[in-house]
Amino acid sequence: MKYIGIDPGKETGFAVWDHDAKYLAEVDTMSITQAMEKVRMMADILGRENIRMYIEDARKRIWFGNTGRERLKGAGSICRDSTIWDDFCKELGVEYVMVDPRYNTTKLKAAQFKAITGWQGRTSEHARDAACLVFGR
Repeated sequence: MKYIGIDPGKETGFAVWDHDAKYLAEVDTMSITQAMEKVRMMADILGRENIRMYIEDARKRIWFGNTGRERLKGAGSICRDSTIWDDFCKELGVEYVMVDPRYNTTKLKAAQFKAITGWQGRTSEHARDAACLVFGR
């Protein structure tokens, strides 16, 4: 079973946790279309029943703090990306969970992430957030 973590946004975080071997197979950042193509290819190769998606659902975020108009516009864009991922998973026929951002560990620094996961490669904040959705499942 492969668990795929997605952190939606302009820079989409993408991570794969191999449940059977208990390791992070991939931690990366890419466009939404690249991530969707990768998920589609994995579903075709492994079978839809062998993939489970965990996607951070920005629509469930109700706190925005003291932010300006541009930041709120960006939040709206990410909410739209969450809807697109929701639709994509339904259409593809893979099992998925839309995760409330409150229930994911986010914003880990690279050194913290490396210490917790053992991942040695370079990562972006988005990739680390995606990996935290699936790490250890």
